[in-house]
Amino acid sequence: MVSSSASPEEAGPARRREKRRMRGGAAVSLDHCSSRNCEEDFYRPTTTCGKWHPGESQRPEIDDAPIFTPTEEEFKDAIGYISSIRPQAEKYGICRIIPPSSWRPPCPLKEKSFWESMEFNTRVQQVDKLQNREPTKKRAQPRVQRKRKRRKRLRFGMTHRRPNSRADSEDKFGFQSGSDFTLEEFHKYADEFKQEYFGMKGSDEIFLSEIKNHKKIWEPSVEEIEGEYWRIVLGSTGEVEVDYGADLDTATFGSGFAKLSSDANMQDPYSVSCWNLNNLPRLPGSVISFEDEDISGVVVPWLYVGMCFSSFCWHVEDHFLYSLNYMHFGEPKVWYGVPGCEAVELEESMRKNLPKLFEEQPDLLHELVTQLSPSVLKSEGVSVYRAVQKPGEFVLTLPRAYHSGFNSGFNCAEAVNVAPVDWLPHGQCAVELYRGQHRKTSISHDRLLLKTAKAAVKQLWMNLFDWKSGEGKYGWLNTCGKDGVLTSAVKVVAWILLILELIICLLNDKHTHNICFAILDKSSNGGCSKGGEW
Repeated sequence: MVSSSASPEEAGPARRREKRRMRGGAAVSLDHCSSRNCEEDFYRPTTTCGKWHPGESQRPEIDDAPIFTPTEEEFKDAIGYISSIRPQAEKYGICRIIPPSSWRPPCPLKEKSFWESMEFNTRVQQVDKLQNREPTKKRAQPRVQRKRKRRKRLRFGMTHRRPNSRADSEDKFGFQSGSDFTLEEFHKYADEFKQEYFGMKGSDEIFLSEIKNHKKIWEPSVEEIEGEYWRIVLGSTGEVEVDYGADLDTATFGSGFAKLSSDANMQDPYSVSCWNLNNLPRLPGSVISFEDEDISGVVVPWLYVGMCFSSFCWHVEDHFLYSLNYMHFGEPKVWYGVPGCEAVELEESMRKNLPKLFEEQPDLLHELVTQLSPSVLKSEGVSVYRAVQKPGEFVLTLPRAYHSGFNSGFNCAEAVNVAPVDWLPHGQCAVELYRGQHRKTSISHDRLLLKTAKAAVKQLWMNLFDWKSGEGKYGWLNTCGKDGVLTSAVKVVAWILLILELIICLLNDKHTHNICFAILDKSSNGGCSKGGEW
């Protein structure tokens, strides 16, 4: 266990503690603490509006997502294993993957240098406003008055807000930028919040006594926390605000997995593992391996440092990619997933139940700031499944599978995208939807497709001259056959390009209609010149 004592090398700890006594003008009282350096009281939240109501639980009654337990042999090939479980897992949208007992990678984030020194910024989430809130314009009021009321609502510890945060915009709801924390500080802060909310402590003296004597404090079960979470989201309580360290770029903050060393003799075996999320996107067999840029959040993993009730709202991955999330340590994370084949039904249900929010902000689902109870979705015929992720486990989300969830306490997880070849049709579908929505893409689907096709052709030629190689480790013969997924994907793109080329010709020169219509009869996808000739 990492020591919680202050690091002597840490720059200005007293100044940082003084800075974090204030948050939006509400000071944390230190009057009853006998020691000026009393960190127990420093990390303790002040007052809270929300309190646990166990008799009013709103826990959804839904089925669990499947759990997969690969053998040692199956676990040697991450891309191959993900592809093998896809037919079963895609019926649920999400699934848990529990590694073999022998796979226990160390977490560099627990090292003293990371735990006590590396800072990250958080987002402030109003949990009670994730589903039931009024449109922004209806809530609008004079700015001075809004600020004054805001000060009364801010409750938990620490630094100032950043002025350019998304929620400062007057025209949309979002999460404000919150306080800066180290992992050590956030751990204490998250634990104090949870104990304050669920512990029902009668006095400060008893609370501090139990902390100092290291007594085990009663904690609610995940099921009880889940029921309370949805009670809050449904608006049956006072205001509840939490912080969430989300979308932290591992290239900046650091990864929870070991990274490759320049010294081969010092190489950690887990640094080359195919399940190390730093390696996964660029493994052979992953289409993203052909991406030239290190795209943050897609190729470069993101970290997520959570506390009780911190949430990730309903969304799909960019370009309908797979995602793989690994929990390094902490308390469970509760997930909800909807199969990709029911994505449209979920979107329709959210628009139906939150019409005013979508009327004001049609792209609301792209903002990742809105929840809708799984109970509501289930009542309208949408299939929803639950997964409770524990430390040392993966959660896989499938293409176009909407997912959401929350954390039951302090934890740290890491996630990245991956794209086996069977993702290609989903990626093409995403591109066409983005085109209609005038939405920017984060990767070039066509470039990935062409590079994948080039690699497949190369492998096929190698197979022709080397029968010992069989069909190749990643089954290029299956993907490139007449009905193969890669063949079909290339055909779809070719037809789209032909149709677009036809439209360009028609728009550029009205006298070339007949010539350009001939494009549809050509097997070649050569370009149509300015004069409409080949």
